[in-house]
Amino acid sequence: MTASDRAYSPPAPDAALFPAQARRQEVDDYLTRALAHGLERMRAGPVTPDIDIEAFKRDLAGFDFATPRPLAELLDWSIAMLEHGVTHQTHPRYFGLFNPAPTFPAQCADRIVNSFNPQVASATTSPAAVALEAHVIRSIAQRAGFPSGAGGHFTSGGSEANYTGMLCALTRAHPAFASDGARGFPGAPVFYTSRECHGSWVKIAHQAGIGRSAARLVATDGHGRISMAALEQAIAQDLAAGRVPFLIVASAGTSNAGMIDPLHACADLAARHGLWYHVDAAWGGAVVASGRLRAALAGLERADSATIDAHKWLATTMGCGMFVVRDPAAPGAAFNVAASYMPSNELSLDPYMNSLQWSRRFLGLRLFLSLASAGWAGHAAHIERAVALTARIRSELESRGWSVLNDSPLAVLSLVPPAALGDPRAVVARVLKGGRAWVSLARFEEHDVVRICVTHGETSAEDLSILVQALHPG
Repeated sequence: MTASDRAYSPPAPDAALFPAQARRQEVDDYLTRALAHGLERMRAGPVTPDIDIEAFKRDLAGFDFATPRPLAELLDWSIAMLEHGVTHQTHPRYFGLFNPAPTFPAQCADRIVNSFNPQVASATTSPAAVALEAHVIRSIAQRAGFPSGAGGHFTSGGSEANYTGMLCALTRAHPAFASDGARGFPGAPVFYTSRECHGSWVKIAHQAGIGRSAARLVATDGHGRISMAALEQAIAQDLAAGRVPFLIVASAGTSNAGMIDPLHACADLAARHGLWYHVDAAWGGAVVASGRLRAALAGLERADSATIDAHKWLATTMGCGMFVVRDPAAPGAAFNVAASYMPSNELSLDPYMNSLQWSRRFLGLRLFLSLASAGWAGHAAHIERAVALTARIRSELESRGWSVLNDSPLAVLSLVPPAALGDPRAVVARVLKGGRAWVSLARFEEHDVVRICVTHGETSAEDLSILVQALHPG
């Protein structure tokens, strides 16, 4: 090192990007208080957005990023944007999709991870984070009835987990798939799932290069579950035509109605034909936490792989899915790659060698803190409470002439209102316009339905009463 090198003093870090610790603490305290007030106002206000979007766009156009603005002012602006500009899935009267309000421990995990911001691609760079995530996945797998050697990893959500299952299935079905893709198969590869499946499966077929027509959307039994007779017939027809079946997907909690396919029967059929068996339990899989309800998923333990989203009924913050697999070597066969610049190439350890992602956020701490602080019993109580509240809504609406079309053990109702209230589309539009609650329009067995799902862990009896009032104007 020369004298000039020793004399060199780099420019000071930008104070707006890297403020001194005292200033960080001041802003952090301010943000904590501002968020608390904003969330309090949100709970007292409408569930639906009430923002003047044209005025917002004009305001947004003023951000040319040429003139810096005070961070505290920007924090207030951001809170107001979210307070008024989104549907509030964290509102106790959000009876919508599978996006519950996150647990407080999961929110704490995000704050911790945001501060340290580890890169969880490699066990060499993040040994503790990788080990923690593997421990949580093993715990989930064992709770689901998978054998003790099962593995898996955290994902960005159910779509990535489902895609992972498909790629593992394709890779096992034909060794040439890894190098040649679908061209390596002697015929067109096809897979089977219910017409009530999650729409991600059609997109996944496109992503995987086998084409959307590879998704055989099998008829249901009239009650939202896959028809085993129709499934067997579809497989027989494809085999006779020279196509190559490689995967059966069973749903354990369909999006529209919470229906669970016959898991044991699907497992039997997959075994008979030598097909990979995947259970898409993105939402319903959380019931493994409940000793009272977990029998509804009998047969899940026979799957080759499964999807369970922690950010759904296990109520972590968004972007926290899980892929669970019977053979922990299967993802490595699908995703291993040589990269000399990575600090290690441990096939058995490194997430980047076993998953679709490369750069990886530390997701597992969210579920770890929730499970560690509340245990299985706490999560069972959360899930069972939602089911009990759903039963109460069902009883109240049936007494008012509503028809329930689905028969699900989970916390979701597919309903047809009495004729005097109008059709489901009109009812949902009226509820959303009022803003006091949020429900959705869905299709179930060729019928429009009002879909109501209890998602918030703190929804009260008063919230149920307000929902019923919103459904019955006047």
